[in-house]
Amino acid sequence: MTAVRDASAPPRPPALPRLPRLPRSGRVADALACGTYLVAALLLFRGLWAGGPAGRYLVDSGQDQRQWEWFFAVTARAVAHGENPLTTTLQNHPDGVNLMANTSMPGLSIPLAPITWLFGPSATWAVVLTLGLAATAAAWYHLISRHLVASRPAAALGGAFCAFAPPMVSHANAHPNLAVLFVLPLIIDRLIRVAAGRRPIRDGVLLGLLTTYQIFLGEEALLLAATGIALFALTYACVAPGAARAALPHLARGVGVGAALCGVLVAYPLWWQFTGPQSYTNLLHGPAGNDLAALTAYADRSLAGDIDVSARLSMNRTEENAFFGWPLLVLAVAITVALWRTVLTKALAAVLVGAALFSLGPEIIVDGEATGIFGPWKLLGRLPLYESVLESRFTMVCVPVLGILLALGAQAAGRAGDRRIRLLWCVVVVQALLPLLPQPLATAPREPTPAFFADGTWRRFTGPGRAIVTVPLPDPGDARALTWQVDAGLGFPLAEGYFVGPFGPDRLGGYGAVTRATSQLLREVRDGGVVPEVSDADRAQARADLAFWRADAVVLGPHDRREALRATLDRLLGPGVPIGGVWLWDVRAGGAAGAG
Repeated sequence: MTAVRDASAPPRPPALPRLPRLPRSGRVADALACGTYLVAALLLFRGLWAGGPAGRYLVDSGQDQRQWEWFFAVTARAVAHGENPLTTTLQNHPDGVNLMANTSMPGLSIPLAPITWLFGPSATWAVVLTLGLAATAAAWYHLISRHLVASRPAAALGGAFCAFAPPMVSHANAHPNLAVLFVLPLIIDRLIRVAAGRRPIRDGVLLGLLTTYQIFLGEEALLLAATGIALFALTYACVAPGAARAALPHLARGVGVGAALCGVLVAYPLWWQFTGPQSYTNLLHGPAGNDLAALTAYADRSLAGDIDVSARLSMNRTEENAFFGWPLLVLAVAITVALWRTVLTKALAAVLVGAALFSLGPEIIVDGEATGIFGPWKLLGRLPLYESVLESRFTMVCVPVLGILLALGAQAAGRAGDRRIRLLWCVVVVQALLPLLPQPLATAPREPTPAFFADGTWRRFTGPGRAIVTVPLPDPGDARALTWQVDAGLGFPLAEGYFVGPFGPDRLGGYGAVTRATSQLLREVRDGGVVPEVSDADRAQARADLAFWRADAVVLGPHDRREALRATLDRLLGPGVPIGGVWLWDVRAGGAAGAG
């Protein structure tokens, strides 16, 4: 008997078709796509793998690669010793660092601890970036091929763009928390399944687990994705209200279950992050919107990139968050117009426009010139959590939207009966994407760690729980000491460092430690190269600061301003001694060096 649907029943959520079970040819296509993504990631990071990751450094990462390797090393040490992986006093001694409030990615640094133990944190860094970017492409390919298009080549194109677009490549220099995004497509996949209402409770549980895991990979990326999903859902509900009403009960059950489960699992880590030791309220930063001209320009590492243009239109090489080029944006508009009849296309267009507008910041800037026109970020940026986000990163939400539009356009062109349309599509896609092809990321040989740290000489000059003060003290501008500490087996804590921590009575977040008078004096010498007059008050302050840091030794490593720094330290602490490639001031009571 043929089932008759009750006309009074609410309409079912449509639009995203369930594709049939994958045939063998589909599995082969999946494997080929994933293999291609891995090769592409290896080519992108080939400079990092050449000769072994331990000897190479990503030039454009600034000090971030040192910080990330330190995160991996400290987390692996915590796992090995059964310590709390959410905190450490190995930097910023004795106050320590709230690792949960930093981008330490415990979701990867903990399970990859064996790689760190066996091969070192530089190997973990290379593995995270290479496999993470390939996995991100594969996850978007999975989402697109299972829910949005039937054409595997079209889905492969979309997945490739989602992982290797200019903003992704830029962040791959230094920010794996914003480049390794393979969980986000899986979250969206699960939301689609929840909305379909087949198994909302089971899918809700999986949604909660995936969201929990993403929190341990990167909360900022999750916030960006959630904003994009909200824009999509709002537009979808406006365009197809009947379908939205039909999906709402399923979403309420599934998302409710997922949120409850996630809340239980992350309650303690988030409590530690927001109220634990060295927590902070929000992250301080000035206006950081995209220059409107950056949307149509090309990034430094793109094939058509111009370093002068990208430098003028972005904060730095790790924050080239737009740079899509005119041809791609024109193509995206053409695809949207051609496929405008579908609800999916309308919702994607809303996300694309909304995220791009958010990314422009509180005031729209065009080629460096303020326009006096306020953008929607002026309001959104005042909301909790959003005030800590660099608004230019919202163009990262545009990346998967453009990837999906490319997949939809490729499928539509492939189905066209006219060969001229397919040929025209190929020509236009090549013109749009060829200039965006990323070049391999630039690397350089690492500076060798001084023998004082590498061969264990430091053990003769510091006791358990006592710090070594490296000069200059590590900060966001020079974090070499973190590498020295890692190469010394994390056997001693460091004064100050490169991390995010609280500043002032309001505990606002900032980069680095609250500097003390002696560290500030030494930074001025580092930056200016001028040896200052040192008074008895300066010497007394140095003794007080060393006592606060619980320091046993002061060590001056290789530096361009080494002579000026040594002369300043001699005036503060008495004559130092050369040993193991460094200058040493033994500041223990009765120490062999240092008269301070």
